Amino acid sequence: MPGGLSPDGALVRTDAEARSLVEEARRANRPLPELGLLGGDLCRTLGGRGDLGTIRSPEAWRFAVDVGAALLDGRLFWFCAHLTARRRGWAGEALVAMNAAWRGSWNLGPKAHPGDGLLDVSHGRLSAGDRLRARRRVGTGDHLPHPNIRYHRTGAFQTVLEQPLMVELDGQQVGRATNLSIRVEPAALIVVV
Repeated sequence: MPGGLSPDGALVRTDAEARSLVEEARRANRPLPELGLLGGDLCRTLGGRGDLGTIRSPEAWRFAVDVGAALLDGRLFWFCAHLTARRRGWAGEALVAMNAAWRGSWNLGPKAHPGDGLLDVSHGRLSAGDRLRARRRVGTGDHLPHPNIRYHRTGAFQTVLEQPLMVELDGQQVGRATNLSIRVEPAALIVVV
């Protein structure tokens, strides 16, 4: 729906900044703040241009978007755009949970929409040759389907990884984990682009 950022809304330039404010509010048991998106993968997915003048004007667009909650080896975190669990170079087992379509220049969630109540989860293991071929296609989202990647559009997902993997939430490393339980909080956050 159209409308600018409320006077008490917060401006964020990255997904990590958005996650920080969401996590801070959740841990303090406060309502989530309204966010004006000046950049990041969530902004890009929603068609935002990162224009401060537009965000504060009636020409801006307001969206109720989902938030991801991740229980990682018993520690609870939140994310706005994406979760990745992987090794360096994406070697071996990897898992991606996308609320936004983009992770940088990679379209890892070609069907992901931040307001559909679902996360797009891809989990698998690619050979070195398949990783190279996937990198050529990931900018357009053509890496899926792939026979070695299990893909789910789901409100909740749980897995035990073969070994601890580094987990990133909205581009920030939060530590290694083996047991992952991920769920969506539908339409939990108002963002403005």
